[in-house]
Amino acid sequence: MDFEAARARLVEHLSTEIKDQRVLAAMARIPRERFVPPESQHFAYEDRPLPIDLDQTISQPFIIALMTQALELTGKEKVLELGTGSGYQAAILAQLARLVITVERLAPLAETAKKVLDSLGYANIAVHLAKDTLGWPDEAPYDAIMVTAGAPRVSADLLAQLAIDGRLVIPVGSRYVQELYKVTRCRRKNIVENLGGCCFVSLIGKDAWEEE
Repeated sequence: MDFEAARARLVEHLSTEIKDQRVLAAMARIPRERFVPPESQHFAYEDRPLPIDLDQTISQPFIIALMTQALELTGKEKVLELGTGSGYQAAILAQLARLVITVERLAPLAETAKKVLDSLGYANIAVHLAKDTLGWPDEAPYDAIMVTAGAPRVSADLLAQLAIDGRLVIPVGSRYVQELYKVTRCRRKNIVENLGGCCFVSLIGKDAWEEE
């Protein structure tokens, strides 16, 4: 399969709705096929989520692009990602930010993602195994935070790790369907925008869902 041609077609498709050229350029550079299981590689550039190990998923490219665009990255930021998964989203963020701290609660996924990211030469990504508290307070504050799993609410723990004027993108709703929120932290009242419906696996942890 000609992955480069398929990647170009996907980016062209995304460009009808995604206007941040830096996001599109990052997605045009990154080999998504490296982040999916071998049996799914021929689907790597279809605009849909794909299963990875341990009943997790790699998100739909459009949702990935939309969430990344919403963070408004310029290249100077320190970004926190919750839910490393395959590592694909972290790779995109690393193309657009100064430093990416990504946290995963499932050790096998974290290990696999780190191996792939290291093999691709990313030196500005730190992969951590999640602790009890959501996020990674040790490195706070962050200029931007992305949550790649569905939460029951906007977590106060995560907002506390966000810098003033920082952006948090998080799916909020039930275990089965959510709305994608962009929250800009302000000194007085935070600004909340609804970016539309989405469907993610559940965010597990304190101030989120309990493991079933």
